[in-house]
Amino acid sequence: MDDVHIIELYWDRCEDAITQTAAKYGRYCHTIAYNILFSAEDASEVVNDTYMDAWNSMPPHRPAILSAYLGKIARRISLDRWRVQRAKKRGGGQAEMALEELSDSVVAVKDMVDEKISEKELTASINLFLSGLSVTERDMFVCRYWFLMPVREIGESFGFSESRTKSMLFRIRKRLKSHLQKEGFV
Repeated sequence: MDDVHIIELYWDRCEDAITQTAAKYGRYCHTIAYNILFSAEDASEVVNDTYMDAWNSMPPHRPAILSAYLGKIARRISLDRWRVQRAKKRGGGQAEMALEELSDSVVAVKDMVDEKISEKELTASINLFLSGLSVTERDMFVCRYWFLMPVREIGESFGFSESRTKSMLFRIRKRLKSHLQKEGFV
């Protein structure tokens, strides 16, 4: 079933919307959650919470791209759960490592966002930076810092060694930092 029909099912309040969403995007949402939480049980719960959040938010929202909409919900719920777990036990994982990697590039930005700039301006600047990357670099960046995939898996996906993947991500982060400095965010 295509996305337009699935969204219509949500708007019609038909419970088949959940079934169709699970069939088409269940694995996708589970992968996002698992890459953040590293627990199949927690990832399954996040997927169910994602379906519930989608059910509660459509209507009034009518997403243009259902996969991105569901991915964003799954990521938000996963990160919220990760923060709670981290507060309890201070565990490690891909989320912590990926966020730590980015901290050198954007750590000073957080304070400025609170003080001087809007989140929309920062988002627009990062989107501008990403649009200037090659398709491979942009996809690798998104895999690592949006989907929080392990470096090894990213390398395998793109046919690169883990070492090459790490160095490519490092160079992208350096360019991001330079871009943010030029834009006045750092």
